[in-house]
Amino acid sequence: MAGAGLGLAAAGAAAAVLATADSLFATLIDTQSPKSVLRRKEQAAADGRAEAGAGRPAAGTRPVRDAGEQAEAARWFEESRQPVAMRSHDGLRLRAWLVDPDCADPTPHRYAVCCHGYSGGPDEMAKVAHRYARMGFTVMVPAMRAHAPSEGRYVGMGWLDRIDLLGWIRLIVQADPEARILLHGQSMGAAAVMMAAGEASLPRNVVAAVADCGYTSVWDEFLAQARVLYHAPRWLAAPVLAAMSALARRRAGYGFKEASCLRQLRHTTIPMLFVHGGADDVVPVACLERLYEACNSVHREKLLVRGAGHTMSSSVDPMRYWGTVGRFVGEAFGR
Repeated sequence: MAGAGLGLAAAGAAAAVLATADSLFATLIDTQSPKSVLRRKEQAAADGRAEAGAGRPAAGTRPVRDAGEQAEAARWFEESRQPVAMRSHDGLRLRAWLVDPDCADPTPHRYAVCCHGYSGGPDEMAKVAHRYARMGFTVMVPAMRAHAPSEGRYVGMGWLDRIDLLGWIRLIVQADPEARILLHGQSMGAAAVMMAAGEASLPRNVVAAVADCGYTSVWDEFLAQARVLYHAPRWLAAPVLAAMSALARRRAGYGFKEASCLRQLRHTTIPMLFVHGGADDVVPVACLERLYEACNSVHREKLLVRGAGHTMSSSVDPMRYWGTVGRFVGEAFGR
């Protein structure tokens, strides 16, 4: 009887793990689910509502110092952008915005590809795009798969997006074989940039990359969020994540441990700049050092901005952030 009771308890626990994993997959990865975070956010935007907590700074963060620049960049991006599209390797119609340099004497053949984060969109990269346009770059800002206006059901968490990013790079090179390309990503976009940078098929036209608030792997990021959001200990979170990863592999085509920036960075050769906010409560601050140490590139740099929340380093300390980025880009591309 005792054995039967233990068997029933184990079966019940396994069923609970699978149900939780299925619910989280629907919430975080499957954008066609009614539970989807992205779907709810898009609906809230369409209704003119902000989600609870949206735009609220994390505790302990320093104030934003570039609100005026953000507003100016948003207007510029809206007025200047031109649409471009491509077909992904798995048949999705992916879309991006292209903007011309915004300076009197731009250097020819320079391009920057700016990648947004999870549940975001191209508009959130307007300030970054404007900065690079003023440096003389032609700027491309893709909408990641499963993020409007691109197609796709499942969020790629950077891993599927790395292949999409290589597609955008090839599109630029086809139009301009002399292109020299900079990659810049935030959060999930940073993961896509790092993962693409480690691909053997990365075109030689890619000169350097900036990864702002990127995570070490999809597994590590979801495990960290389980602790932060649900106060779940590792022993409890790990089985749920394993089941969720199995669902992702079966339905979306990738597993969470496979989607590793650390592994990809061991193969990078281009100059890499890693940035992180010291008050980031979304991606652990410890990721900065781990990513930096994993990077194989001879030219690698890191910047920690104290008091900055997730992807907020450029707003909390614009002079230091853009001073570092400008110097890094200048050294990589040659002034």
